[in-house]
Amino acid sequence: MDQAIVDLQERLAHQEAAIDELTRQSLAQDERIAALIRRIEQLETQLRELSEQVGEAVEDAPPPHY
Repeated sequence: MDQAIVDLQERLAHQEAAIDELTRQSLAQDERIAALIRRIEQLETQLRELSEQVGEAVEDAPPPHY
């Protein structure tokens, strides 16, 4: 009976270690995803600003026959 309890305790310790590692990995992925989302938002803003600048440049350009 004592050996069965020791075996269960060992299995529990391994499972807890695995859960802790998965939790760390999940948190790291969550941080990376948040950083990527922020970067995408920055790029979207830059793209929007560049699109507006290009639109203004096209409007200010003289017609092709000049």
